[in-house]
Amino acid sequence: MKVHLNEEECIGCGVCAQICPEVFELNEDAGKAKVIRPEGAECAQEAADSCPVSCIEVSE
Repeated sequence: MKVHLNEEECIGCGVCAQICPEVFELNEDAGKAKVIRPEGAECAQEAADSCPVSCIEVSE
């Protein structure tokens, strides 16, 4: 599975990092999330589904 985050759309709410810290972390300087493990993990889809601006894409 591959994980992509559209940083331009990200509002930095941090939900993805709370749900799936092995794939996402909050970049404090930029105020946005970033993908730290693009190959993904089981929780990545839940994080994508929980994103309020739908800026996370998980693909096979």
